[in-house]
Amino acid sequence: MINLSPALKGDMAARRAVARQIDAACREIGFFAIKGHGVPESTVDDLHRTGLEFFSLPLANKLAARHPGGMNRGYHQIEGESLANANDHKAPPDLKEFFHVGPVHTTDTPYYSCEEGRRHFAPNIWPDRSTQLRDAAITYYETMSELVIFLMRLVALSLNMDEHYFDNKVDRSIGAMRLNYYPAQTQPPREHQLRASAHTDYGGFTILSGEDTAGGLQVKGKEGQWIDIETTRHVFVVNIGDLLMRWTNDRWLSNLHRVINPKAGHRDEGRLSIAFFNQPNYDTLIECLPSLRPAKYLPVLSGEYRDLKYQKTGLTSATRPLLSE
Repeated sequence: MINLSPALKGDMAARRAVARQIDAACREIGFFAIKGHGVPESTVDDLHRTGLEFFSLPLANKLAARHPGGMNRGYHQIEGESLANANDHKAPPDLKEFFHVGPVHTTDTPYYSCEEGRRHFAPNIWPDRSTQLRDAAITYYETMSELVIFLMRLVALSLNMDEHYFDNKVDRSIGAMRLNYYPAQTQPPREHQLRASAHTDYGGFTILSGEDTAGGLQVKGKEGQWIDIETTRHVFVVNIGDLLMRWTNDRWLSNLHRVINPKAGHRDEGRLSIAFFNQPNYDTLIECLPSLRPAKYLPVLSGEYRDLKYQKTGLTSATRPLLSE
């Protein structure tokens, strides 16, 4: 558990001390929990409440909020993707439904209005006749965007770089937020079918607000064992994604994780998890940081890398051919 409060309120020495804790966790397992992050409990609770209300609606109402082209916006029904496919592992479709939110504010500047920008900053899709989920999601998205910028400043300090090195690389993020709902299972899953199959995340930091219910998050340990990760609403679980691992030249680990099914005999009431995925600005070139060379990976643009991963799982943020690595 890492307490961010000293870094938020303290001097440079306090920020460096917290940054060292993040570095140690990301080198060891790629996951850590944070408290003292300054996010109001009401911001978190409002989105959990309105998200649960949305997923309790009849399927026809939820389908009215889906994107007609399968884009990464709006509602996606159960068994609509297998996250394992993004890591080239075959698995049955995941036992979850989700509501996908993209960036909530844009301008008419070329970064947003050019062809590339329009693909990554497509309008969000919201449920009809209710503004509660929309308002809660926008507030949460904005709050998490600010938290990510602060976390990336700690990243820079942990790597002995200028504190603001990453500011202009994540300030116009194409990151997404998912409200993942894992319905109560009324029949046995298929063989090897999970709530979320084993995968790594694609971008920078992922920030998760979960619930302490049956059938939860696991991360893969160094010896190949699966380790249970406790998740709650207000103590966030943070992990790094593939691009941050590439940026740090494997100093930090983008680790496999999954969401398992409830064990037989455990009460299953369903589970909601809110994942905020920071993805660096689409035109950011992800290449080995100078202090960590020689590079193990070829440079890659943030937007192109995410397009590849989305298309492998069945989502798309573009209407163009599948990229090759």
